[in-house]
Amino acid sequence: MFSASASNGLAQRSSVDWPMFRHDSAHSGVGTGSPVLAPTLLWKYTTGGPVDSSPAVVNGVVYVGCYDGSLYALNSATGAKIWIEGASGDPLISSPAVVGGSVYVGGAGEIIAKTTESGVQVMGATSTASLYGSLVDSSPAVVDGIVYYGTYDGGVYALNASRGNIGGGGQFVWTYSVGKYVQVNSSPAVFNGVVYIGAEYTYANQTSVEGVGEINAANGIYAINAIDGEMLWNFTDGGYSVDSSPAVVNGVVYVGSYDGDVYALDAANGAKLWNFTTGAYVDSSPAVTNGVVYISSHDGNFYAFNATNGLKLWSYPTNGGRSSPAVVNGVVYVGGGNSLYALNATIGAKLWNYTTSGDVESSPAVANGVVYVGSDDGNIYAIGTSSTSSNALSTLIEGIAAVIIVAVVVFLTFRKRSKTS
Repeated sequence: MFSASASNGLAQRSSVDWPMFRHDSAHSGVGTGSPVLAPTLLWKYTTGGPVDSSPAVVNGVVYVGCYDGSLYALNSATGAKIWIEGASGDPLISSPAVVGGSVYVGGAGEIIAKTTESGVQVMGATSTASLYGSLVDSSPAVVDGIVYYGTYDGGVYALNASRGNIGGGGQFVWTYSVGKYVQVNSSPAVFNGVVYIGAEYTYANQTSVEGVGEINAANGIYAINAIDGEMLWNFTDGGYSVDSSPAVVNGVVYVGSYDGDVYALDAANGAKLWNFTTGAYVDSSPAVTNGVVYISSHDGNFYAFNATNGLKLWSYPTNGGRSSPAVVNGVVYVGGGNSLYALNATIGAKLWNYTTSGDVESSPAVANGVVYVGSDDGNIYAIGTSSTSSNALSTLIEGIAAVIIVAVVVFLTFRKRSKTS
């Protein structure tokens, strides 16, 4: 993962930027600002491979990983390259977190430090090797100078960013091992001093199909004390794998599972509050706002549930499954098939879709009125409302208003004269 300096705590949902995976450390998936109602391609940037990483957008810069093993920093307004860092020998699927002037992202078992200004490597930390190595697909959460993430070696790690250049294991505040032959690809949600994360059991020469995985007691959701790494509780329902990243809102943990269910768990003790069964496995991560849970399933549908009781409110066929939604001011953005969709958050009606040349498995980030997303066609897209369109719309509205005002004045004048007569 990348980083460049000690980070500060991140206030929940405090920025019009999109600083990390799912927007904030609680993984709400909810941003602020103006929604994109009339889509225009503002720019696209061609990388060296598919882009499944979700962008982070901070202070006018888009940071995103790529299958070519590189981390890209692009001007958010123009798409111009600021820097590219060849960070990893493996595909960079993890999504960056940008906090306190540093950018952190998962690589080949490393935390690689970058400054947001120059992209200069500052430090590296390699976690314990395993059957599959220590690859980090998990997207880090950064809270109060600690970087939390999971790895292929079955570990959950808390890394002190300010001591990251110290050799050996001294940089780790704590480590927690889920178990042998377990991958932690889920990305941690950190809220109120607790780390919530999913786990997936695997083994050598695995023959089970994608989306089913191995049934094992080590699978499920873990709640870990963020201070000392002690496990507080874990939830497993049938022993299915969990690659979905939890969202924690109003004392409830929402998450998807390979058993095809979406779960709501009590954040304090892991007790199941409700579950809804979709038609296929769920590795998308939920967005939660205004009492509604939004999530994709590999049955090709996108769902909205009542956050209190799990009642399905609506669904829409996107032909997707992996992309996780972003919600901004009544609009839900999510990838599905080779398109980015914008849906009405209340009723699920399609507002628009933008088609790319490859599958959109990247999870969109929305910042300052622009949607940023990657595609398997190797491009990073910025989709917004063009200034020309905005100006034309404003001019049209102003013109209509002027006509109405003139008509009202004429009517009142005529009426006054009629009364006088």
